[in-house]
Amino acid sequence: MELKKIVITGGPCAGKTTAMSWIMNNLTRMGWCVLFVPETATELISGGVAPWTCGTNLDYQKVQVKLQLTKEELFEQAARTMKQEKILIVCDRGFMDNKAYMTEEEFAEAAASVNGNIHELRDRYDAVFHLVTAANGAEEFYSNENNAARYESAEEAIDLDNRLISAWMGHPHFTIIDNSTDFENKMMRLLNAIIAFLGEPEPVAMRRKFLIEYPDLDWLNSNPLTRKLDVIETYLKAPEGSTYHIKQTGENGHWTAVATKKIRQVGVKSLELERRLTEDHYLELLEEADHSLRSLYKTRYFLAYDRQYFVIDLFPFWHDQAILSVQIPSEDAEIRFPEEIHVIKEITDVEEYRNHYLAKCVA
Repeated sequence: MELKKIVITGGPCAGKTTAMSWIMNNLTRMGWCVLFVPETATELISGGVAPWTCGTNLDYQKVQVKLQLTKEELFEQAARTMKQEKILIVCDRGFMDNKAYMTEEEFAEAAASVNGNIHELRDRYDAVFHLVTAANGAEEFYSNENNAARYESAEEAIDLDNRLISAWMGHPHFTIIDNSTDFENKMMRLLNAIIAFLGEPEPVAMRRKFLIEYPDLDWLNSNPLTRKLDVIETYLKAPEGSTYHIKQTGENGHWTAVATKKIRQVGVKSLELERRLTEDHYLELLEEADHSLRSLYKTRYFLAYDRQYFVIDLFPFWHDQAILSVQIPSEDAEIRFPEEIHVIKEITDVEEYRNHYLAKCVA
């Protein structure tokens, strides 16, 4: 059985309800059994349980996160009893969305109430797709009439949209779908992004990579749409023409791990197979490390800018340059860089800047 769990999130009036219908109709035709986990906040607020009816906002948030995780776990439990070969669980918002409605201290307490840490709670989902609120780029279509639990003005909706994006910073598969096209094409772009992630017909990722000047760390660290994590990447023995590596990502002693097989790479396209690992499985695979290659230690910044999701890797052996990558929706997609980022050159198809080559050279 292939079981994937994704999140559809976004600001108010972003199109989530319509998106669910598109996902159901199209993925079902492609052979997926699609299960939907309803939005917990809407259920609770519509039923009379809300931040303004509970003792405090934190009291409400503890109830919401517990119910949300319980629902997700029950859907996964049910899915594993089903006979379908491909099952997709679609969550109408995920755990990290709650962070946008709390202070840092409240969120830490809410997470502790379910015995979780930020990395496990964020990376429990295979991919996250953020639909930008209509209030940002499609103002004439912004309305709160179709959701009784929605109360935000257009300005508040944009602010909330940015807080939601900030909450998910650091997720390895985070995609922002903006309002640069009409609504139908917005839904089509979302659908295409999900299909590409699921690997239909095969799991193709499209990225461009750039060599940049060493970035201003003060700017990065003060940017609310940035997340800094530590990464350890170790290559395993793999057949000629492919690479296989395991990767730990985290901070302050909390880590998540994945294994990635890259079958081929041509230009911006690469065929990749990825799966999450338990701590025990990670340690088992570590025994299969290719000792002709050194593990790569990186400081990784995830940065959201102008509806794009950048990854900036800083290596301990470079003090004047770094590598920036960005996932793109199409080969001819325009890339808009922050003015604080200074590009030296594009290195998408340059062998000497690939991680596998760097692991070989620093060994």
